[in-house]
Amino acid sequence: MKMKKIYLVLTVISLMMSSGCKKYIDVNNDPNRPINVSEPLMLAPIEMLISQNINAAGDGNLSIVLQQYLQVIALNQVAPNFGTYLMYNQDMDGDWNNMYVRTLNNLSILKGKAAENGNANYSGIAKILTAYCLGTATDAWGDIPYSAAFGGKGNLTPVYDSQESVYKQIDALLADGIADIAKKAGLKPASDDYFYNGDMDKWTKLAYTLKARYLMHLTKAPGYNATTQAQLAITALNNGMTGNDDDLKMVFVGTPGTENPWQQNFLPASTLVLANTFVDGFKTRNDPRLAKMVAPAKETGLYTGREAGLDEIGSLESYSIPAAFYAAPSAFNYLLNYTEALFLKAEATFLISGAAAAQPIYTEAVNAHMVKVGVSTTDANAYLSSRGSLTSANALKLIIEEKSIANFLNAENYTDWRRTGFPALTKVKNALSEIPRRVLYPNTEIISNPQPQQNAKLMDRVWWDKN
Repeated sequence: MKMKKIYLVLTVISLMMSSGCKKYIDVNNDPNRPINVSEPLMLAPIEMLISQNINAAGDGNLSIVLQQYLQVIALNQVAPNFGTYLMYNQDMDGDWNNMYVRTLNNLSILKGKAAENGNANYSGIAKILTAYCLGTATDAWGDIPYSAAFGGKGNLTPVYDSQESVYKQIDALLADGIADIAKKAGLKPASDDYFYNGDMDKWTKLAYTLKARYLMHLTKAPGYNATTQAQLAITALNNGMTGNDDDLKMVFVGTPGTENPWQQNFLPASTLVLANTFVDGFKTRNDPRLAKMVAPAKETGLYTGREAGLDEIGSLESYSIPAAFYAAPSAFNYLLNYTEALFLKAEATFLISGAAAAQPIYTEAVNAHMVKVGVSTTDANAYLSSRGSLTSANALKLIIEEKSIANFLNAENYTDWRRTGFPALTKVKNALSEIPRRVLYPNTEIISNPQPQQNAKLMDRVWWDKN
């Protein structure tokens, strides 16, 4: 009887496999988890990941931590905390995962797939976004894996590239991305491109602007010449962004589930508010952008930031958070701005030709941001007059100060502070150290891929940081 039952079962299985029952066995091919996805289906979620998790923290801490180092954001919590320079390696686990597992790995797949299919527009975009993400990663951690990082199971412990090598690869990726787009070959993105809706001219302008950004980072790097870097940057900017419409930004509808991530970052549960250093700077400068960029505290109606490092917790509603322009549910999330292109050009021009030559470019940059946030021409002119003209003594200070305002909530400001010393900052109350010059390598990476660079401390400088 037992053998008969086994025979009957085998017969049923055989009949199932030889008849139309194959469709039941194929349930292991989950249609919701495809293993081969076309370029248009990959680009949109990758762009969203970059907006949410690379530029605005998302599932990590990096973007918010850097704004605390810059005293733009403060935690309404007692010290010690991130704002007083407390960090553990595991605090960076989510950011490393966001950068490598979720973003750079998918960009590597997109780049390879697009090249194989002859879709040069997509491969160009993939290279440009890879450069953007690599730049963010190396400026935070220094040496990082890249050249051997995406070999899959063939290499689970890739060695780290030197930061100088990473910078060279960033420049090559941008040049290759520009060349790919110039081919005008294959599929062209449309609504799957959340950033530029398939406008490839804007992607090319972005790539040239990024080239200028990373060239200017190296004005004080070992073996590099400031004047040479500045001239190369100006050459790149001649093909870069030409107006606020060229901004790299993510647009949000603002309905539940589609909110700007910075609006989410400042929800009460986060206890994040604006820092007094940032808010008081508008008052000191008599800056007409105060009401455009800072919301008055709900409790008092006053523009009030929280001092970092306090021993007590204050009422959340007694502090300011960003105003609607940057932090409404439907506000744009800005990743790279046209104003940055102008400030880079002003700085480069100053290094080559002096303050007087940089003055009109600096003025144009400030005005471009004033227009963006809705300040009147009269108020903008009065403000610029009160700030005075650029001189050899104050030019770099004024250029970087104004750039940091126009680049509000952008990690680039942390790089600018390290390489120039502006905006001028002093360590906060109850600080555990001087202001950090980097972040720690993540604990997950230390465990799974131990490398000598992972011993770096918060006060250790990255390769180009020679200010």
